[in-house]
Amino acid sequence: MTEKPKNRLAAVELDHSIGPGPSPEAEHERRVAIYDLVEDNSFTLIANPAGPYRLRLSTADGRLIFDVMNGGEERLSLIGLSMSPFRRIVKDYFMICESYYKAIRTATPSQIETIDMARRGLHNEGSTLLQERLNGKVEVDFDTARRLFTLVCVLHWRG
Repeated sequence: MTEKPKNRLAAVELDHSIGPGPSPEAEHERRVAIYDLVEDNSFTLIANPAGPYRLRLSTADGRLIFDVMNGGEERLSLIGLSMSPFRRIVKDYFMICESYYKAIRTATPSQIETIDMARRGLHNEGSTLLQERLNGKVEVDFDTARRLFTLVCVLHWRG
């Protein structure tokens, strides 16, 4: 078994005050995103590149808060990003997710595939935006940004 790199997230948690997901599908996506993120990620805090890190994600005053800590839960950085640039993408993403979940029950495979392609496109757009907004503060690869964007959507939906 190979040792995991140090520049990574070893633990991720969401603000507990947000409660469970707005739907079983969203709650499942949240759990899967956290699990996948912790299992495989590339995360380097530019100001303090000595990971591994613990991350608490929350929202406050229209901002997405990245509370980055070390293993001893000492704060290394508190990063606040405006949610404004994410609002349209998140709203569109949730609308298309609703269409996707409805389509799974009644649509043809080609219709489901078309909706899923649009869903993935919006997810990619949000992931790229997140990477851009974190630039200079945190370096993440695209797969890590995708998993983080899923969690941003969960927070935004309830925040």
